[in-house]
Amino acid sequence: MSLTIHEVRDRRELERFIKFPFSLYKNNKYWIPPLLMDERRTLDWKKNPAFEHCLVKYWMAEKDGREVGRIAGIINQKYVEKWGQKHCRFGWFDFIDDIEVSGALLNKVEEWARENGMAAVHGPLGFTDMDPEGMLIEGFEELGTMATLYNHPYYPQHMEKLGYGKDVDWVEFEVHPPDEIPEKVLRLQKLVLQRSKLRIVEGKKKYLSPYARKMFDLINETYADLYGYVTLTDKQIDVYIDQYFGLIHPDYVRFITDEQDNLIAFGIAMPSLSRALQRSKGRLFPFGFIHLLWALKFPRRIDFLLVAVRPDYQARGITALLMAEITRSCLKNKIISAETNVELETNTQVQAIWKHYDARQHKRRRCFIKPL
Repeated sequence: MSLTIHEVRDRRELERFIKFPFSLYKNNKYWIPPLLMDERRTLDWKKNPAFEHCLVKYWMAEKDGREVGRIAGIINQKYVEKWGQKHCRFGWFDFIDDIEVSGALLNKVEEWARENGMAAVHGPLGFTDMDPEGMLIEGFEELGTMATLYNHPYYPQHMEKLGYGKDVDWVEFEVHPPDEIPEKVLRLQKLVLQRSKLRIVEGKKKYLSPYARKMFDLINETYADLYGYVTLTDKQIDVYIDQYFGLIHPDYVRFITDEQDNLIAFGIAMPSLSRALQRSKGRLFPFGFIHLLWALKFPRRIDFLLVAVRPDYQARGITALLMAEITRSCLKNKIISAETNVELETNTQVQAIWKHYDARQHKRRRCFIKPL
């Protein structure tokens, strides 16, 4: 049996790279296919502004004439400069249960990283923190989300056999809203807003749109010290606004401003598109958009995406206030559950909020690392 690894060099091969997981996870009821148009925009050499400061290679593995794996290697030069760590990232890593395949793919990234003076390889990571990251190590029988990766249980076993160890872990929670928001929480909300002279911005999407760029500026400020974070450029922000802001549902978005209308905090959740993406198989046309529109208009579950509070307003109960506001909409719309996004296991400040809800920690994912 012959195994070959070849580099992806044109759009036709890139399309095969993008679609490989669709065969690997065919009929898997937990895997959520990506929206294909978003994957193409992210991975295309000419469409993603991250290529201005990232060196990138894609490889695919074939064995006996069939596709058996894929991997991306990413050297984010802004990351190297900011963190002073010569680390190469791997991402979009999928493979059959064959250690020869996974080992050969990782070996390609490691060789390329050495050629470019890197000292370690870590991942799964994307170009930015907005891309899905972390390999699932717990929660294989839980439904995935649009914002996270899903993988077979054998993936982390391969990583350990190939010499990769834990760098950091993220955890996720399933949260059920209470029957009602406690009166003491409502009083605390009012007190926090009055003392700090803050205002909650809510309403139609047109009232929220002016805060889109401010939101990403706040992300750059508040996420700066999080694991591996690299400041988003203006071009990247433009892409993310265009790509995702149209999907938001005003009921699950809250911006908080000060007296001068400066954005000091926000919380964003959105209707879960997991089942809709499964039904549409990641395609908008010819009928996939119908499933997505239905999920956006009549959600039963939501996914938390992003929360940020300006550093000088942290530890003032602002995050809890945001969660309570979104919970209010969940109760109004009869939402039965919410999925948190990935949270670093050390982020006890956010995790403390879930103690006041019917919540369970149901998933864990890991960034692996291997020194070269």
